[in-house]
Amino acid sequence: MMNLIKNFRKDEAGAVTVDWVVLTAAVVGLAIAAYSTIETNASTLITAAGGAVAAENDF
Repeated sequence: MMNLIKNFRKDEAGAVTVDWVVLTAAVVGLAIAAYSTIETNASTLITAAGGAVAAENDF
């Protein structure tokens, strides 16, 4: 029984898997945040450019 406990404590394969899962989740979260920011700013820029073009054509 003691050997089983010692081997379980020494086995680090699960810890590496947890590290990869956490890192992957962080990368996905950052990608979603970046996409959201870029989409919002791009929509604002396109709306402003469209308004400027429409104002130039209204004379």
